[in-house]
Amino acid sequence: MLPFFPSLIALEKNPRGARGIQYGERIGAFFFANGLVLPTGIYGVRLVALETFWKNDLPEGFDPMTAKELRQSLRRGSFVYPFLAIQFFAVLAMMAEFQNGHASESTQYTGALNFWLLGTSGPFWMVVSGICLLIMPMGGIMLMGQELEEGNHELLLLTKLDRWKVVGGKFLTLWGLCALTFISLLPYVVVRYMVGGIEWWHEAACAGTILGGSAMISAGAIGASAFKRTGMRLAVLALFLLSMLAGCAAPLLGIGAQTGGCGWFYHLTALTAVVGYTMAGLALARSRLRLAVLAYEVNPSGMILGLLVFAPFVIGLATAVTLGWGGALGLIGLALIAWRMDVTPRAPKWVPPPPPNVPPALPQ
Repeated sequence: MLPFFPSLIALEKNPRGARGIQYGERIGAFFFANGLVLPTGIYGVRLVALETFWKNDLPEGFDPMTAKELRQSLRRGSFVYPFLAIQFFAVLAMMAEFQNGHASESTQYTGALNFWLLGTSGPFWMVVSGICLLIMPMGGIMLMGQELEEGNHELLLLTKLDRWKVVGGKFLTLWGLCALTFISLLPYVVVRYMVGGIEWWHEAACAGTILGGSAMISAGAIGASAFKRTGMRLAVLALFLLSMLAGCAAPLLGIGAQTGGCGWFYHLTALTAVVGYTMAGLALARSRLRLAVLAYEVNPSGMILGLLVFAPFVIGLATAVTLGWGGALGLIGLALIAWRMDVTPRAPKWVPPPPPNVPPALPQ
């Protein structure tokens, strides 16, 4: 008896007719013996081993949640249409820049997360900002809803996936698609540098603003998507964006004023800002995946929202006390608190489980 293995089915045309079915059309997965040819009416069914299709699949090192989201997102219109649109508008923006002779303003505060610099860098970066900072990250406002509304998160948490892996996979997918779209525009950046005479450090600072800003906004959109009502999602996203702008402005302005420019310490502060608010957004989404809240616990999502409200004041206080030098410490504290705030209480491994509460058997 031949062993049975999962194989993909491909249909090949039969000389007697195929009713419009193309050669090699993939129709699904079934369990048959590899190599058998099963005639079905006018078709000859040829089984192809799965290994031939795995060569073009995602690497096995990818997290299961990341692989799932990538397969879905690459087919969504929220990625395909902005990806095509940004190529078209980027060409138009560069043509407008070269015709009008736009020259980017040089400043000593050329660094990442300088949104004023990004806004004054010409039509090209305005197009990139609209796609990679607004349209594509805002697509994350629907990501968590598909897991929570249908109860898929309960099934996911029964596997080896924990809550961080669920939200992390969604974030890596959304931010990765934003980064992929931006990377596709690097030839235009090179042309601007070679033909337009733009300084490379200016372009690198704008690129850092795009990548860092898209990471924070993507995390905030994923966190807001964990709420059911559309109005609540928009309100939470607005709160996150206000907290992000206020919490990042104080330490970046402080360290920029102290150093008189955007040196390595400024960019270290910018990196902590990206990490801190990315962790806060993901922690908000993670808190909504709790299956149960104990009687003595505070609502975890309420704690994260409170953290977003008070974080700018604490970060601003840390910046003021240290005369502009210690804003990064407040941002690091934000990341650590967001990471450890919603921790499910667990007994140590050495504690034995409680005995089963089983009633004694009835006497015979």
